Amino acid sequence: MSIQTAGLAGLAKTNLRQQALTALRRAITSGELPPDTHLVETELSEQLQISRGTLREAMRQLQQEGLVEAGPRGRLSVRTLDIKEIQDIFSVRAALEALAVRTLAESDDRDEAVAVLRKAVQHMEDTADDSLEERIEADLDFHRTLCQLSKNSTLLHTWKSLEGSIRMSFMWAGMDKAVGNMKVDRHAALVDAITTGDPAEASEVVFAHMSEAATNLVS
Repeated sequence: MSIQTAGLAGLAKTNLRQQALTALRRAITSGELPPDTHLVETELSEQLQISRGTLREAMRQLQQEGLVEAGPRGRLSVRTLDIKEIQDIFSVRAALEALAVRTLAESDDRDEAVAVLRKAVQHMEDTADDSLEERIEADLDFHRTLCQLSKNSTLLHTWKSLEGSIRMSFMWAGMDKAVGNMKVDRHAALVDAITTGDPAEASEVVFAHMSEAATNLVS
């Protein structure tokens, strides 16, 4: 299929790699470039008005993020997921974020962390009537912040490596199911669990949150 989308118009000449990366990521996560779309270098470089070398750099980053995958002959295409992959993604997320909330529940800085997370929840509420893309970003921002506040750099790095796959899981499931996972009260409950100071309870809430989210996406 020919790749022609409004989001992939020509780019300004500054920081072209980052602009290409942002434009391609947005086109994929918005569904402009749906799963299984073959990414043709000549078409994309012409449409974005960048060199093929710059495009390849952006595509390598997208591979690392889990948005793009190489086929048997090395041909790149937009990644597609199956049910097991989504379940696996959310199982790993549950383990990572459970560690984060356990850490925060036990932390002397728990109150400060809770205040930051309350603001992230409020941001989700503020974007409730915005586009799907903006709501996805608010949701991801909450969970990324949760991991950042743990002050465990390995945990945060591992979570970020899943971020592209998380985005793809939302697109795979469709708008209605994706939005179902972004309810404010579900995320407020995670913050409330940290507030208790009980790491076991906080961890259980995270596992329940992720199990419900995965089931919603694949059902």
